Amino acid sequence: MPSGSDISWSIRSFRPDDAQACKMLYHDALLGGTLAENDTGADIDDIQGVYMQHAGNHVWVAESEGQLVGMVAVQHLDEGVGEIRRLRVAPSHRRRGIGSALLERALAFCQEKEYYKITLDTFIDREPALRLFEKFRFRHDHTRNLRGKDLLYFYLDIYTGQPRPHH
Repeated sequence: MPSGSDISWSIRSFRPDDAQACKMLYHDALLGGTLAENDTGADIDDIQGVYMQHAGNHVWVAESEGQLVGMVAVQHLDEGVGEIRRLRVAPSHRRRGIGSALLERALAFCQEKEYYKITLDTFIDREPALRLFEKFRFRHDHTRNLRGKDLLYFYLDIYTGQPRPHH
């Protein structure tokens, strides 16, 4: 999926040999370099076991010139409910449509699995992420303050008949 004149990229399912690159993407994107108190990061230490060995969960990666430049995960939470997690794009590859394409793939998976409600959360200082979630019609549900930072919770009802944006 070329998205710029200078760089091409593609999205594929996670493979075990992607684990270290995914850990780096995850850790590089931590605000202030530390885990939030609502996050253990344990899923990142065992992507294969947490996401790839359960039919309701999955991880995709974005690859450019043999390098992992993005990732997204879906985790089954409850009957008909999935959570989008770990959406990351390397700073060097942002604003090229990779985040949108990863989110599109995750939402398509959620529809395949008949998840009627999709949740996600992000910290308020991730403004590009907030704009991306608005673009995909996620609705702000509530906000929680963790160690002085606002954590925003969003949801999307994918069976409301509202069309998703086309790129």
